[in-house]
Amino acid sequence: MKQYILLFAMLAISVLSLKAQNGRMPAVDKSPLDMSYYPANYPVLKIQEKLTEPLLARVIYSRPAKNGRIVFGELIEYGTIWRLGANEATELEIFKDSRIGNVKIKKGRYSLYAIPNEKTWTLIINRDTDTWGAFKYDQKKDVARVSIPVEKTSEATECFTMFFEKSGSAVNLLIYWDDRKATVPFQF
Repeated sequence: MKQYILLFAMLAISVLSLKAQNGRMPAVDKSPLDMSYYPANYPVLKIQEKLTEPLLARVIYSRPAKNGRIVFGELIEYGTIWRLGANEATELEIFKDSRIGNVKIKKGRYSLYAIPNEKTWTLIINRDTDTWGAFKYDQKKDVARVSIPVEKTSEATECFTMFFEKSGSAVNLLIYWDDRKATVPFQF
């Protein structure tokens, strides 16, 4: 009987401890998490049974805001590694082997990084996932490095945005922030 009382007491203490820890809501993140699929709206199309294409890719990222700052060249320094968003390293999952230019990428889950410059970025696809920022970035875990074009836009995008768009036989991952647009062309 003493064992049951002891077990009950330990369980009660554990529950009260968890309740105390979870009593406060965490603060709202300034850079909210977002997700983009190809095909766009895949989960909704799936439940509505309106899919016309298979699931090819998904990107999960945090969306920092410009907030009046000069982003490229100041906040994000040219020539340095960037997590391609905010908070956790951006995650790419591809559901079918693909290519970016001549570089083959096997289906799987990866982190995305970039080294931005004024006219091109080096896009980095890395095996290390579930990491915060680029603080523990390890080049030895790179799967691919690809040069991608960057163009200046006529209007600034306030919040960092990524989404997939079909372009002929390619599926482009479009990346917008401030007055820049980068394009990552995937062939599936």
